[in-house]
Amino acid sequence: MAEQLALFANPSRAPEGLLYADEFISPATERDLIGRVAALPLQPFQFGQYEGKRRVASFGFRYDYTLRRLQEADPIPPWLTPLIQRVEGFGGPGTKIAQILCTEYDTGVGIGWHRDKPHFDRIFGLSLGSPCKFRFRRAVGDKWERFALDAAARSIYMMAGAARQEWEHSIPAVEAPRHSITFRTMVD
Repeated sequence: MAEQLALFANPSRAPEGLLYADEFISPATERDLIGRVAALPLQPFQFGQYEGKRRVASFGFRYDYTLRRLQEADPIPPWLTPLIQRVEGFGGPGTKIAQILCTEYDTGVGIGWHRDKPHFDRIFGLSLGSPCKFRFRRAVGDKWERFALDAAARSIYMMAGAARQEWEHSIPAVEAPRHSITFRTMVD
């Protein structure tokens, strides 16, 4: 992990448990994945009675904000299998991806501060199409400790441990259309 943290501008400030790698996939694979995600029946993100500006499709499981519980979703499409195997290899022994979220961000769309639902354990994100600023914050007394990661197109990150449990994350409005594929393991 020390090698991966060397990629950060100031690795001493990076949240513990945050792992990042550039060029996780090739440009050709990226183009293929963007086409496949764009062809999905993407729907506006539903947050209870509110509708987000990003469009999503969930596989394996999805969190229903109205019912406040995890629901089964469509099965994970076979075209994701080789990518899941690579992500599981990046995560190391015992990594078992059980949920996938494909997201489309149009120019000017981001995602507010949050932590992923507690049903999920480790979170992996693959950036497609354009880079984004991936921001982290956690309360330290009456102030915020902050960290920002420039997530390049074709890069992957993993949040585990403190990065997953203690820090919130967000993405400000993106400057160009972007897609992402989020891979999640489940809490035992």
